[in-house]
Amino acid sequence: MAVVSTHDPYALTRAPGAAPKIDAVLARVGLWLRDHQGAIRRVQWGVVVAYVALLVLPAVLPLPPRAAHIWTNLTLFAQFVFWGLWWPFVLLSMVLVGRLWCGLLCPEGALSERMSEHGRGGAIPHWLQWKGWPFLAFVLTTIYGQLTSVYQYPGPALVVLGGSTVAAMAVGYLWGRNKRVWCRFLCPVTGVFNLLAKLSPLHFRVDPPQWSSWKKPHGTHLETFNCAPLVAVRTMRGAGACHICGRCADFRGAVTLARRSPNFEIVHVAGDMPNKWQSALILFGLLGVAAGAFHWSGSALYVAIRQGLADRLVDWGLIWPLEPALPWYMLTNYPDLNDTMTPLDGFVLVLYVLGVAALIGLSAGLCVAAAARVCGKWSWPRFHHLAQALIPVAGCGVFLGLSSLTVTMLKAEGIVLPFVGVLRATLLIGAGLWALYLAWRIAQTKTGSSARQAFAVLAMAGAIAIGGAVWASLFWRFF
Repeated sequence: MAVVSTHDPYALTRAPGAAPKIDAVLARVGLWLRDHQGAIRRVQWGVVVAYVALLVLPAVLPLPPRAAHIWTNLTLFAQFVFWGLWWPFVLLSMVLVGRLWCGLLCPEGALSERMSEHGRGGAIPHWLQWKGWPFLAFVLTTIYGQLTSVYQYPGPALVVLGGSTVAAMAVGYLWGRNKRVWCRFLCPVTGVFNLLAKLSPLHFRVDPPQWSSWKKPHGTHLETFNCAPLVAVRTMRGAGACHICGRCADFRGAVTLARRSPNFEIVHVAGDMPNKWQSALILFGLLGVAAGAFHWSGSALYVAIRQGLADRLVDWGLIWPLEPALPWYMLTNYPDLNDTMTPLDGFVLVLYVLGVAALIGLSAGLCVAAAARVCGKWSWPRFHHLAQALIPVAGCGVFLGLSSLTVTMLKAEGIVLPFVGVLRATLLIGAGLWALYLAWRIAQTKTGSSARQAFAVLAMAGAIAIGGAVWASLFWRFF
């Protein structure tokens, strides 16, 4: 059991068989986070101010001229910060350090919790706790962003990001007391963050026996802490829902910031908590909708479908779907920049993205189903567990898709990164091999037969190849 030094509140010593030095350092970091919540709040407010400024000011300024640069124009700078730095590297941080961004820096989470402190404090309704919201919110937000060209213009960015922030504050005001109800149930990226954080080598480890055996020292107050994201800390075994805020550090001497194998949660924990909506997010969301959203603008198939439907509409005398009449917050409409979308463009875009999602999700899902069946009698929990092995490929693909915006923005400024192609290939291959290893380990827990295990991994290799190929085609061959 950990003993806190009376001389240094962050110096943890242990009984014989002491943990390596890195474990002691991590434990100290956890305690520091717990004891410096005031400083963390001040940092959060600083992030909120910067976030609001970069979101609102570009939306009220004129669109940048063609000769503008990232370092001379606030709109382009904000665009680079949000889409070139923030989103891709926040995703990467989930894999490296868990949901530390959510707990320490996220402006939406901070604002939602602050509103919850002074709000109505109502009970969380059952409909709001539906587990499908993260999947649905991710799909709708992704498609809407493509329809309005959210990566290119400040107005749609204000609607998408600002609208999400206002909704987070409203939810915080209405429900929960000092909680992040929005972050737990409704945030459009909470499902993605949950999945990627399962790969993190950092987590808050809980010792259930120590928790249960702890007794309040005589004459002291009962220990309490506020878990804003509504995690059942006592039974917490993974990092997917934890925001790494540090408030529970050393609670009852049983909670410690610690290292772990990046494979542990997916192999040994995910199988005990099968979730069909997480499987849908992996197969149809990250591998499907996200890939389709990045592919459509360069797809010959999209152009062919659009042209074929346009010819039919002209033959029928229907011209209005071919005219860019809808406002910019519904469909891209910037005639001064020769960038407009017609209702037909929007319809074909949605059709294309959903079609790609259905094709990829079903194809990869059939491979996962085959692997699940090879391991034994059909079992949905086994299917959902095996689907978790695809997280490295799905997460890597979305990261590469978003970072392609970074590369494009830098290239427009004359900054060319010659190593990008090799780096992309290396990351995709590495993610595929990692996913294959996870599939092997999961199959090992599902069957005692080496032959069944091998065939299950072979089937999973098909799903991994599909996921890797669809993202590789974004950079080397469009479909």
